[in-house]
Parts: sequence; structure tokens; C-alpha cells
Amino acid sequence: MTALRAADLHRTYGGTSPFARRQQVTAVGGVDLVLNPGDRVGLVGESGGGKSTLLRMLLGLDTPDSGTVTYRDRPVRPGRARSLHWFRSDVQAVPQDPWSSLNPRMRVGTAVAEPLRCLGATGPHDDRVAEVLRAVQLDPALADRYPDALSGGQRQRIAIARALAPAPRLLLADEPVSALDAAVRLRILHLLRDRAEQDGLGLLLVTHDLSAVREVCDRVLVMRAGEIVEQGSTADVFRAPQHEYTRTLIEAIPRLDAV
Repeated sequence: MTALRAADLHRTYGGTSPFARRQQVTAVGGVDLVLNPGDRVGLVGESGGGKSTLLRMLLGLDTPDSGTVTYRDRPVRPGRARSLHWFRSDVQAVPQDPWSSLNPRMRVGTAVAEPLRCLGATGPHDDRVAEVLRAVQLDPALADRYPDALSGGQRQRIAIARALAPAPRLLLADEPVSALDAAVRLRILHLLRDRAEQDGLGLLLVTHDLSAVREVCDRVLVMRAGEIVEQGSTADVFRAPQHEYTRTLIEAIPRLDAV
């Protein structure tokens, strides 16, 4: 069964009157996307191309002007937190800016355990917190610290651990490794890939960097100016890109040396 489906999504920002049409900006224009458990899909494109807007609609944080988002054939729409528990228990997100998602007055362990409490997860939460902190290459002792005592890279890994804590079926990650150094970056990318391969986690990796997609994803969608201009298997797109924009992105890939 299809897990998460976007059908013909459109989202425009700006004026809505006939006199304001020149000020309108189309962030997403007619995007279709399907993500099933076990899929590893990369969504790539330059900043301002509509990737984050699309992600917000997929997560039920923004309403499309037209088109639909469904999960297991059930509509996903913005609403009260409790009304989306059925969705959040299976679908988690890694934000682009982990600092904005972490309460500076909340210890790391409490923050990582928060989705477990909110979703009513049973079992010893402390054990699960320690498990996911180790998974993202962090010492479980950091659970007693506050976010402002950590580096940017550590906070980014905390955000990933927090998303993994409730064992979601799908993970939608917005630039999840952008603040990490090369060695840790590869380890986290491999962690996400392994979770998909071993646990059946569906992954949507949103990034401007095709090198990360090459490490993790078996399918890629290239987004420009709100539209998907190319898509296909990662191997095929890298071997023979069809769109000029895709070729430009591939030529700009920095080299990731093996760790």
C-alpha cells in the first residue's frame, strides 16, 4: 500500500487580487511524489526552489492551494496536534535548523524523549534515548546537557535522534547533515541508509547536494523553481542526466572521501 502520496501539489505565495498577480511567487507548481516504507528518495535543488515548502505540505504543516497529500489513503491536513497523532506516530521530520526545534530550557534527554511522551509510547524512555544517541554517534551522557552547551553538529545529530526515537515508518529530513564535518557526515548518511535497508524506514532526503543523495538514495527527484524537472534511479540520473540543470548540479558535486 502506498504510504505517503502527493498529487499535483500547488502552492503560491503573495497577493491574491488581480492587481497583485505580479507579486505572486509559485513555490510549488504541480508536484507528484510517492514515498513507501523502505524507499530512499532524494529531493535535490537549489535554495529557494520549493523543496522546504513541499516538505511542509507533506508533513501537514502547510495547506496546498490545490492538490492533495495522503498517508495510507487518508488526507493529511494541518490541524490540532492531537488530530495528527495517527500521522506523527509513523512520519517524523528532521528540521533544517535544529536550534529552532530545540527548547533551550529543556535538557537533551527530555527533548529526545518528547515525541515518545507525546505519542504515548510505552517502555523505558531513558533506554530508548540512550540507544538513539549512540546511533547518531553521541555519548548518552549528553542527555543531561542543555542545547546551548553543544556544537551545531551535535545539535543536528540530536534532531536526528529525536526523529528516530519513536521508530517511525517514514523520515522526512531537510538538510540533515549540512552542519556536520565530513567524517561524521558520512557516518550519519550511512546510518540513514542502513535504517532504510535493515528496518524498512522510508526516507525522503531533502538537500541541495547530490553527493549526499549518491551515498544514500536509490531514487532522485530534481526540483527547480517549484517543479520536478527530472527524476529516476540515482544511478541513471548520475550516469546520463537529461536536464541541463541536473547536469549543472552533478558538475558541482564536491568529492566525499571514504572514512
